[in-house]
Amino acid sequence: MNTISTPSVIAPGAALEKLAGDFSFTEGPAADAKGNVYFTDQPNDRIMLWSIEGKLSTFMQPTGRSNGMFFDKAGSLWSCADENNQLWKIGMDKKVTVVVKTDPDGKLLNGPNDVWVHPKKGGYYFTDPLYVRPYWKRDPARQPAGEYVYFVSADFKTVRSVATDLKKPNGIVGTPDGKTLYVADIGDNKTYSYKIEKDGSLSGKKLHYALGSDGMTLDNEGNLYLTGKGVTVVDKNGQLIENIPVPEGWSANVCFGGRDRKTLFITASKGLYAIKTRTHGVDNL
Repeated sequence: MNTISTPSVIAPGAALEKLAGDFSFTEGPAADAKGNVYFTDQPNDRIMLWSIEGKLSTFMQPTGRSNGMFFDKAGSLWSCADENNQLWKIGMDKKVTVVVKTDPDGKLLNGPNDVWVHPKKGGYYFTDPLYVRPYWKRDPARQPAGEYVYFVSADFKTVRSVATDLKKPNGIVGTPDGKTLYVADIGDNKTYSYKIEKDGSLSGKKLHYALGSDGMTLDNEGNLYLTGKGVTVVDKNGQLIENIPVPEGWSANVCFGGRDRKTLFITASKGLYAIKTRTHGVDNL
């Protein structure tokens, strides 16, 4: 239901479509420059590919228990590799570069969850909430003191925390001009905006919308798409536009894909869903 005068983001006459199912838990959708959508079936440790031709295939397995993902402009797929709490860069040849192994103090990360690549300067932001996994075998004393947002410099040489006052940071995405970063604190059920400074640090924290989110994306109008119970869309001023219902218990993440990037792809529990939109995605422009 559209609650304000802003028009719906859904294309006229469009309806939600289930593209594929029978997964264990879908996460991390990310579209390459052509519009192919990669997503994770996280418990089964695989990255799936939904092509622009509408075909489903397995891109990679195993994947370090990949979770949230994002493409950079060079065509590499950045992945939050949850198995050993690392941040990976994956080439289309499936070659893996482990970019981050520990926090700045040399402790194991909690578990990188979502990642965004700065479009101008090439720095990398990722969230590191703690969700204890049954497959972990490690000393809890080696975990960081809190659940933070981290920044990785473009040359990979510097890793530092840039937001340390959130309960459980999860979804993360930035604007295409590289000036604003949105971070969802799913532990406090709020989503904040920050100004991105020249050195990669964050300032000017503001409440954008009183709802947390698992994963997030933006469209060309600056509308922010939050996940959880379906997909909640808010405009650039933090005003509710609408909620897109999804017939699953949890909608984990979203991205725009397809040849024209005017299809919203939703990873929700055991399925992959899509709906045509009036707006289009911006994360690869």
